[in-house]
Amino acid sequence: MKSALILEGGGMRGLYTAGVLDVLMENNIETDVAVGVSAGALFGINYKSKQIGRVLRYNLKYADNKENLGIKSLLKTGDLMSKQFYFDDLPFKLDVMDTETYRTCKTEFYAVVTNLNTGLPEYKSIYDLESEECMEYLRASGSLPFVSKPVAVNGVPYLDGGVSDSIPVKHYIDEGYDKIIAVLTRPSGFRKSGEIHGTNIAYKKYPDFAKTLKNRNNDYSKQCDLVDDLEKDGKILVIRPTEHIKVKTTEKDRNVIQNMYALGVKDCTTKIQEIKSFLEVNI
Repeated sequence: MKSALILEGGGMRGLYTAGVLDVLMENNIETDVAVGVSAGALFGINYKSKQIGRVLRYNLKYADNKENLGIKSLLKTGDLMSKQFYFDDLPFKLDVMDTETYRTCKTEFYAVVTNLNTGLPEYKSIYDLESEECMEYLRASGSLPFVSKPVAVNGVPYLDGGVSDSIPVKHYIDEGYDKIIAVLTRPSGFRKSGEIHGTNIAYKKYPDFAKTLKNRNNDYSKQCDLVDDLEKDGKILVIRPTEHIKVKTTEKDRNVIQNMYALGVKDCTTKIQEIKSFLEVNI
């Protein structure tokens, strides 16, 4: 049996995922791999470092920080998400990551990124948080199109993994994982439609990426259809919001942040015995 935990992105909707992950950690539930997309990667690393409550704590504490997902960072650096604040100050000075626990945890962690040259997803091992390469892949996974500069790693430009593979269930089924838990950040039945405009202009240097981004909404809806079918057949287990909470991509309202996190805690707690049975964990 090979188990995978797949974490969808969605900006600050990822606080729902943080709540789910904290419940999994409290119940000592580990999978062979965990795979994060965009915010799912940025918040998901705490699952491997076993830092219960860290995501909620720093998001509440630094909600008003202008360097944290703010227009100040966008105007100053060209990136909505400040590299200095989010990938240096926060993890290594302000709310320190447990890098040693991360290294020794048996769960392997991957971040999904989109290659601008090919428009295709790549699945990068985040094996060490003190590795500059790993941190750059994490940054790329969470770098949203239009409001982020491409992140070059080993000469290859990358952006948000959600552009090319928002819910990488099929990839990990193809990789031989037969116990897959998908944590989504949208309620059941949510779909997107229509083409994304302006991609050919914004990314004229990267036509394959522009095409992938243009079709992203329709591709996302097809992935949701696949997830629903697999869930119906009992082939995967899905945890998704049971209520609709309106959350901005760069949400700063502490009440909304707290409520989204609390919903993740509630929904995962409700499903915890089902999760243990699915993974064949001793209850």
